[in-house]
Amino acid sequence: MSEKSKSFEQSMQRLDEIVKKMEQGDLPLEQALALFSEGTELVKNCSAMLDHAELEVVKLMKTADGTPAETEYTRDE
Repeated sequence: MSEKSKSFEQSMQRLDEIVKKMEQGDLPLEQALALFSEGTELVKNCSAMLDHAELEVVKLMKTADGTPAETEYTRDE
């Protein structure tokens, strides 16, 4: 499965696996570079997915006249 076809959650899970492997510090340089490259691609794709999700939320939060109704997020606890 290519990085672009993975879901956000799958990408984050794979990124977590990569970080854990690299933190161990026992990878050969070539493998560490390959994982670093894969990880940077995953970060780029996750960032793009989050940007797209943010645009969708703004679209859904438009006022009656079509202007965005951006409100500050408050967490109900």
